Amino acid sequence: MDHLFWIYILVFFAIILFRYFLIAGGTYAFFYSPWGQSLLKNHLPINIPSSQSIRKDIKLSIISAIIFALAGAFILSSYGGKMNRLYVDPYQHGLWYLGISYVLILFLQDTYFYFTHRLFHHPRLFSLFHKGHHLSRYPTPLTSFAFDLPEAIVQSFFLIIVVSLIPLHFFTLLAILMTMTIWSVINHLGIDRLPLAFPHHWLGKYFIGTAHHSLHHLKYNANYGLYSSFK
Repeated sequence: MDHLFWIYILVFFAIILFRYFLIAGGTYAFFYSPWGQSLLKNHLPINIPSSQSIRKDIKLSIISAIIFALAGAFILSSYGGKMNRLYVDPYQHGLWYLGISYVLILFLQDTYFYFTHRLFHHPRLFSLFHKGHHLSRYPTPLTSFAFDLPEAIVQSFFLIIVVSLIPLHFFTLLAILMTMTIWSVINHLGIDRLPLAFPHHWLGKYFIGTAHHSLHHLKYNANYGLYSSFK
């Protein structure tokens, strides 16, 4: 590895951690503060996580940040090569393609996540790939990026595969990553943080929300998607 590759790793690691603590940490600080709790309109009991659970989530998230930083460094260092389809000129494939590719990648990512997530719940794989994430029976935003090492590797491969096969603008990729981060944080707010009516709303029939994923952490037997509520 050359020095530039190591610099890429350090830069991506810093960016990913900053994003994690800003979005996940900021959301946690708001919704789990006394002021945030006073704004909630439902009256379910508030499940405050233990300090041990918080430390576990942060530790796994740091490990995940290292893996995704490695993936980011690999993608950036391969830019311009035959196995990297990233581009910078928004007119190269037309402005319309920016939106089409964004929706396409979200669909592919949701599909990839659904099947790998469901696979990780197999009894022979669960302990190695997914047990750490489910130690938080009542998830918080800090749980959103808490992957076991093998799971983080599998999920990071998706980005590498996508940029090697599908032309993707840099800003489209950034938009996908931000969508993934924000959606995952919302999914891990905790069932007592948002109105329980969402799963019964027409959007809740198609898209994963807080209640869907909180029930997944409790029962394990449904709601495996990242964006969609396909069971």
